[in-house]
Amino acid sequence: MASTKKTVPTKATKASDISQWDIETDVIVVGFGGAGSCAAIEAADSGAKVHLFEAASAAGGSTALSGGEVYLGGNGGTKIQNMFGFEDSSEDMFNYLMMQHSPQADEDKIRSYVDIAASHFDWLVEKGVPFKESFIDERLVEPITDDCLLYSGNEKAWPEKDHFKPAPRGHAVQKVGMGGGQVLMEQLEKAVIAAGVNIHFDARALSLVVDDNDAVVGLIVRIDGKEVACKARGGVILCAGGFVMNEKMLKQYAPRLDRCNSPIGNPGDTGSGIQMGLSVGGAAINMHEGFSSIPFYPPSTLTYGIFVTDKGQRFINEDAYHGRVGTHLLEQNSERLYLIADIEAYGDYEQMNFMNASVAGTGDTVAELEAELELPQGCLSNTLSLYNDFAAKGEDPMFHKQPEWLRPLEPPYVALDVTPGRGAYMPYFTLGGLDTKPTGEVRGLDGSIIEGLYAAGRTACGVPRRGDGYNSGISIGDATITGRKAGIAAASRLKNS
Repeated sequence: MASTKKTVPTKATKASDISQWDIETDVIVVGFGGAGSCAAIEAADSGAKVHLFEAASAAGGSTALSGGEVYLGGNGGTKIQNMFGFEDSSEDMFNYLMMQHSPQADEDKIRSYVDIAASHFDWLVEKGVPFKESFIDERLVEPITDDCLLYSGNEKAWPEKDHFKPAPRGHAVQKVGMGGGQVLMEQLEKAVIAAGVNIHFDARALSLVVDDNDAVVGLIVRIDGKEVACKARGGVILCAGGFVMNEKMLKQYAPRLDRCNSPIGNPGDTGSGIQMGLSVGGAAINMHEGFSSIPFYPPSTLTYGIFVTDKGQRFINEDAYHGRVGTHLLEQNSERLYLIADIEAYGDYEQMNFMNASVAGTGDTVAELEAELELPQGCLSNTLSLYNDFAAKGEDPMFHKQPEWLRPLEPPYVALDVTPGRGAYMPYFTLGGLDTKPTGEVRGLDGSIIEGLYAAGRTACGVPRRGDGYNSGISIGDATITGRKAGIAAASRLKNS
């Protein structure tokens, strides 16, 4: 192609400026992670000729870096849920996800997700993704065994437990140890190859191409140092991840995440897909939101402890999901934040933990701990006295921690420093992206459809929209399901054109 201008994601290229198309195809997919692989499979299986472009030298994306949990259920339950006696109601799952992500929740997207979630498990199995027929009823961030079914959110915590029948919906890909996402991607890559998709590695998407009516008709890609013009008759599907690796975009859109210290994503999560969508009039929504975590379990016994501010005050039920706790940590107007435990709750923290929080103080009495932490005199003593009085009765009227995690905390005490930015491991990623229909079509600022453009995974704003309502497995579930839907829609547009 002939070009005299710098080609960048923030500016679309006019088709009239292209002298020759180097590649012509039906559907173009940008990104070879969970969303991109599923989009490519479904588009190809629908009869479209598909070219998939990945900036890295191998498939995987952020999905391959994950624990490999997929949040699935509803419609009476998946095969694994049913095997262990869980008949998961679609209405419970729908209402649960609506509660988790409101007021930003997209009702149509959540309904679309729930409708396909149980059958999506079967689709993944059909593609070779392994799931062990097992249920692990423990408080876990992710299994280090090869077990499958687990509670992976706030299903058993207040307030959700008071509204919906708890059901375990986390389906972890079978793998001993952590990192099941790699196994998931290995199988999806095999399925992409089997579907006959044309795969291009080390191929960086630079700019969308639009015609005189501002419809997306192709993509400019850099391969081997050269700009390659690619025409897409059905559409372009952006599955290029979020923007957690783009410091400038983070400061612009989600500055609160700057207090965390470990971005979760791959080097390609630079927001380029979102920028390309914006360049053709697409709308980006929910850009301020992100997932932030304090993985304070294992050991699960730390759930018996209490989180307090530097005023000695609790602010959350400690049996909540680690992502909810992490989000609430960021919201506290406090210079220091602590997790207070006794020796029994501290357990084997020094032998096995994820959060790497340092010991900020110890005490044989509450007063000693209070003094060592330099808290206002009596504040922690009063908080712990009130907590212990109710815990002895199996009650927590202040924050509704469930009885199974309630007992009085007895001396000696230990305080772990969980202040954001002070060393404790606090992973984070973004939850904003392009505004799309449940079927992947990108919307403009006025709600109209950008013809020929689709997005899925973290390039789009999907089902997960709030950090305090996040569930492990919802990102992979959303990426793979929305990828499939976008692939089908792009292939369908080709047939109907």
